[in-house]
Amino acid sequence: MSRRVVVTGMGAVTPIGLNVKDFFASVKAGKHGFGTITRFDSADYKCHVAAELKGFDAKNYMDFKAAKRMEAFSQMAVAAAQEAFLDAGLSMEEEDAYRVGCSVGSGIGSLQAIEREYEKMVNKGPSKINQLLVPLMISNMAAGNVSIRFGLKGKNINVVTACATGTNSIGEAFRSIQYGDADVMLAGGTESAVTPLGIGGFCALTALSTVEDPDRCSLPFDKNRSGFVMGEGAGIVVLEELEHAKKRGARIYAEVLGYGCSADAYHITSPAEDGSGAARAMENAIADGGLAPSDITYINAHGTATHHNDLFETRAIKLVFGEHAGKLRINSTKSMIGHLLGAAGAVEFITCVKEIEEGFIHKTVGYETPDEELDLNYCKEAYREEVPYALSNSLGFGGHNASILIGKARL
Repeated sequence: MSRRVVVTGMGAVTPIGLNVKDFFASVKAGKHGFGTITRFDSADYKCHVAAELKGFDAKNYMDFKAAKRMEAFSQMAVAAAQEAFLDAGLSMEEEDAYRVGCSVGSGIGSLQAIEREYEKMVNKGPSKINQLLVPLMISNMAAGNVSIRFGLKGKNINVVTACATGTNSIGEAFRSIQYGDADVMLAGGTESAVTPLGIGGFCALTALSTVEDPDRCSLPFDKNRSGFVMGEGAGIVVLEELEHAKKRGARIYAEVLGYGCSADAYHITSPAEDGSGAARAMENAIADGGLAPSDITYINAHGTATHHNDLFETRAIKLVFGEHAGKLRINSTKSMIGHLLGAAGAVEFITCVKEIEEGFIHKTVGYETPDEELDLNYCKEAYREEVPYALSNSLGFGGHNASILIGKARL
C-alpha cells in the first residue's frame, strides 16, 4: 500500500522569524540571526556567537502552567506545531484522533534541565532534584507535549539521529501515511542547546566557528569556512494523505515524493570521506520519488560550514549527479540561521516548500570565495525561477544520512 502524501500546514520558530511568514521574508532578504551569546557568559569559551531565538515567549502559545511543565525545546515544538495546525485548518472534532499522529524529534532534549538539576544535586543534595527532571529533559517529550496539546492519539514517535533528526522525523511520518498507519501526521524537529554545556561540548570537538564577526562566522562552502554556528528553534509541518486533504478542502503546498536513508558506518563525527553514504541517501530518495538525478535542479544542502562536511557533501553530490552536478543550484540555509541540530532538517524542509511555492532559491549568505574542490554552484546570489523539485539533505553524527524529495503537488 503506497498512498500520496502532501504538505498542508507549516510552523516555525527560528532565529530570523517566529513564524513561517517572517522567517521566509528574512530568508528572501538574506538576513542572518547571528550575534553574541546572551544565554550565559561565554567569556571563557572559544566560541562567542550563536543564532539565538529573539522575542520568543512560550506564554504566547500556551498557558503559564503548561509552559512551566516544559523545557525550551518542548515549548518551541508546541509553538511551531500550533502554527502548523492552524495553518492546515485541522479540527480534531472532525478527525478520528487515532488516525492523526505525531513524529517530532530532538537531537539532545534539555541540557538546561541537566545543568540546572546537577548543580542542585551538588550544592544542596539529591533530595532537591526536581521530581519532574526526567520527563522535562528526555527528547521524546517534544512529541509527547505536541500530542497532548492537540489531542493526537495516533502513531507517536520520536526520532533521534543527531543532525538528521528533523529530516528523519518528517521522512518517517511520510512513510507512516504512505503505508496506511495514519492519515495525518504533525512532523518535524526542535532544539534548544545554546547552553554552557552545549556550546562547551561542541567547542571541545572544534566543530564551532570561533569567528566573532556575525557577518562572517557561518560560511558554508566558502574557502574561509571555520565551523558551524549553533542555532535554536523548531520546525513542524502537517503531512496528510492526498485524498484526505482534498476531501476536507485543505490548501496543499507541496507533495513529499521520496525519502532515502543510509549509514556511513565510518566514524562517530566525520562523514565518509568519499561521500558514498550521503550519496546513497540522495539516490534512494530520488529513486523513491520515481525520478532520475537529471530531473533534480536544486539541493538544500546540509552545508554546515565545517571543513569536512562541505567537502564530503560536495563529493557525494558529484557521485550522484556526475556532470549534471554542475547544473544544480545548491544552497545552505545554515548560512542564516546556523545549525539547529535536531530541528535543522525540519526548518530546511519548510524552506524548500516555500521556495517551491514562490519560485525562489535563496542565496548562501556570506559565500564569497570558492574552495579548490568545492567547485559547484553554491548560490552566491538568489535565483527567481521555477523550482519543480527540491532535495534536502541532513547528515548526523554517528553516520546518519537522510534525504527527502519534495515537489509541486500533482493534483
